[in-house]
Amino acid sequence: MTDKQGKNADALLDKKLFLLDMDGTIYNENRIFDGTLDFLAQIEKNGGRYIFITNNSSKSVADYVKKVNGMGIHADASHFYTSSQATAFYLKKHYPGQTVYCMGTRSLVRELSDSGIPVVTHVDDRATVVLIGFDTENTSEKIRNTCIMLGRDVAYLATNPDLVCPVSFGYIPDCGSMSIMLKNATGKTPFFIGKPEPVMVDCVLQMLKIRAADAVIVGDRLYTDIAAGVNAGVDTVCVLSGESTLQDIESGNTKPTWIFDSVKDIRKVLATSPMPGC
Repeated sequence: MTDKQGKNADALLDKKLFLLDMDGTIYNENRIFDGTLDFLAQIEKNGGRYIFITNNSSKSVADYVKKVNGMGIHADASHFYTSSQATAFYLKKHYPGQTVYCMGTRSLVRELSDSGIPVVTHVDDRATVVLIGFDTENTSEKIRNTCIMLGRDVAYLATNPDLVCPVSFGYIPDCGSMSIMLKNATGKTPFFIGKPEPVMVDCVLQMLKIRAADAVIVGDRLYTDIAAGVNAGVDTVCVLSGESTLQDIESGNTKPTWIFDSVKDIRKVLATSPMPGC
């Protein structure tokens, strides 16, 4: 079978691991997309597995498990690898033992703390790292405190570069937009941890002992999902159910391996025949 541009997509039948974006790919805020459950079931029927890799740091893994279970999706903590987890990994590797000032949700702060990272959420002389995430609980006080901290000699990180997050009525500003706001005030730009950096993808591949050639990333954003696949040497599928449009793909420099309207159409390819060896 072929994708939206007529490219043969039979190679998807050989994939053992599907690394799936969430917002704009399998659901929109609290509405699951038509065909998502059948798509996930088909992956497992073919002998593959799926892992959700999301740049959205506003929720913990436990929060995500509860959310997708409520949508009817079979998943537990082993089905997730988030920008929060990748950030905790990065902090422990590059800034071991250092105190982190975090502008993020309570879930992000708890996730970092549970990983053994010293975290503060107010102006604190002990903090040598400033971290911002997609903060759906943001306040003017938080923004002011973050600007104060960025005026000091600190490392500056962000969980993800996404400009917007899709919601039921359109979009709201994501971490990337928050970083632009802070740059306008402080002149500083963070180092982004999540997609398009290959950290999340590489960690999952190593953890599951799966080759890059046997995996595929499915997402709706060229500059995060698809770029992460390019940077990690993994095939990609761009679905048009979220942020990116066909025009964006045609005019952009980052090209996905395949293009489909939605995961419902990917499922049709996966259902054409079982994976080899099944």
